[in-house]
Amino acid sequence: MFHGLFRPLRGMISSDDAPLADIKIDVTESDASYQVKAELPGVDKKDIDVKIDGNVVSINAKVERNKETKEGERVIRRERYAGAVCRSFSLACDLDESNSVTRY
Repeated sequence: MFHGLFRPLRGMISSDDAPLADIKIDVTESDASYQVKAELPGVDKKDIDVKIDGNVVSINAKVERNKETKEGERVIRRERYAGAVCRSFSLACDLDESNSVTRY
């Protein structure tokens, strides 16, 4: 009966528990290699870690946001994610980590 009654109020409440951000990826394949492009907006390259284990690629990133507020201010809405994000996916065959290249 009251399903959704408070839904309009959700956006007005400050939340530090934003849902985990997704890392969007595109994977292409040629005869000799795979190419992975990942979207990590607002992440410094020093905070990105890519690991390869057999045919599994893992992308880890740390997202930091300034949560300070000035005296007399209060947060009405916080949508920008802060924390750690991870995306792992499998490819059809094992990768040679020594021949892998990461570019930012």
